[in-house]
Amino acid sequence: MAIKRRPVLKLGVVDVGVEQAELPNGLTIDLAVIRHPGASAIVALDRDGSIPLLTQYRHAAGGWLREIPAGCINPGETPRQCAERELREEAGLVAARWDELGTIVTIPSFCDERITLYLARDLKGAPRELDHDEVIDVDRVMLDEAFRMIARGEIIDAKTIVALHHTRELLAR
Repeated sequence: MAIKRRPVLKLGVVDVGVEQAELPNGLTIDLAVIRHPGASAIVALDRDGSIPLLTQYRHAAGGWLREIPAGCINPGETPRQCAERELREEAGLVAARWDELGTIVTIPSFCDERITLYLARDLKGAPRELDHDEVIDVDRVMLDEAFRMIARGEIIDAKTIVALHHTRELLAR
């Protein structure tokens, strides 16, 4: 069945519409749905066990958040290409070794955004190239400290928390 969609707003990566959905129980309802191109997020682990942790201004969240580098997939870009670009642009790093950690769905009740998570290693410096609307500081923290920051409520960003946990699991194998 083709999706019946009434556009409401398209601004940047946000594409809001009302879609007619037929539920598995046979009920047909209208739902507000945000369509999103997808994104990638990266835990960049250095040889000394540190990671770049961004402090990024997020208006919708009410201020500053601690996050790993991440960003939206551009047209024609794979999730891995997006990850490589975002790591360079936001953290000023390139990586020679990449492991895919999995994919998360951010807000399944009204948004189709999927974020592919990566672990990047064998890092080298590169020039940062922030987008005009990005306000980001970069600190280096030890991976163990990032978990203590989660426990203290200093890291509340879901993609960051999930990616860090997946990283710890991969490294424990």
